[in-house]
Amino acid sequence: MADSATLPPEANVQIKRARASKVEVKTINLALQGGGAHGAFAWGVLDRLLEDERIGFEGLSATSAGAMNAVTLAYGMTLGGREGAKKALMQFWRRVAHAGMVSPLQANWFEKVTHNHSLENSPAFVMFDLISRLYSPYQFNPMNYNPLRQVLEQSVDFEKLQKDSALKLFLSATNVRTGKVKVFGNDEINADAVLASACLPFMFQAVTIKGEDYWDGGYMGNPAIFPLIYKCESRDIVVVHINPIERMETPTTARDILNRINEISFNSSLMREMRAIAFVTKMIDDGTIEDGKMKRMLIHAIEGQDFMRELGVSSKMNADWEFLTHLRDVGRVRAEQWLEDNFSAINQHTSVDLGAMYL
Repeated sequence: MADSATLPPEANVQIKRARASKVEVKTINLALQGGGAHGAFAWGVLDRLLEDERIGFEGLSATSAGAMNAVTLAYGMTLGGREGAKKALMQFWRRVAHAGMVSPLQANWFEKVTHNHSLENSPAFVMFDLISRLYSPYQFNPMNYNPLRQVLEQSVDFEKLQKDSALKLFLSATNVRTGKVKVFGNDEINADAVLASACLPFMFQAVTIKGEDYWDGGYMGNPAIFPLIYKCESRDIVVVHINPIERMETPTTARDILNRINEISFNSSLMREMRAIAFVTKMIDDGTIEDGKMKRMLIHAIEGQDFMRELGVSSKMNADWEFLTHLRDVGRVRAEQWLEDNFSAINQHTSVDLGAMYL
């Protein structure tokens, strides 16, 4: 047989395609949490998963920074497949960093030299933290300026995404009037929907869509799991955790207490849905419900709680490129480890202890 190096280019392409066609592709759904700049951790996870051609993607349920990762990935994949998605995510986070360069919220020189990613010693952050506790965004930001709108509109052609998305998208926001979760599907997703999903009420004015006002989806779905159950064929859901579920020490400062309250509330809806999934799974296993009558979901998780717990709450607002790429690199490592440990579980069984992690 001729060596591939001696074959014409078109023959090599055919060989590569034949080999690729033999790869078993396992399709998953992704559930992406929010967490400000910490969403760059999920960027790293997605970047690594996109490199593994054994993994296919069907649906993305996401909130806040997770919603931004989701629409960027879907748009990039729609335009250029896996490489297009990787490129789109890189460009999006570069634009976030560029926008952050003109923000007054900057780490001081000492924090940069020591690679401390917190902003707690930044005079601008201390001032903003104080102002946001005394005044609403309707008062300190009456023009409702949000730099992320421009970043999103530069990164995603939402009209094309609505028409041709390669993936199913489900973005969660919280209806201010009803207190219920609103899930925006593919035909509803635009910049407003993404910003609604990421609208922290102490920082931004509520986003109005068709007469309804919305805040961050984390309050009611971070992210919502039920759309992936009802509207996707794949039974496998990989949750990419950003917000730590557990903390070893009780917070004692006002800022840390508020952060822990937010972590607990932003994880609560996910934990409720996981309890329901665990309950149904047990009923199927016990024979109380006939297998096939209800959908058995297979749950997986990629997380870095040990790493995330060490990051201060103010670092969620740190858009420094060095910090974002550090988070990305950690995410890639955790995704690599997850693939090594759990790829065989996809399509077969749940790879996390639901009781230990969520119940």
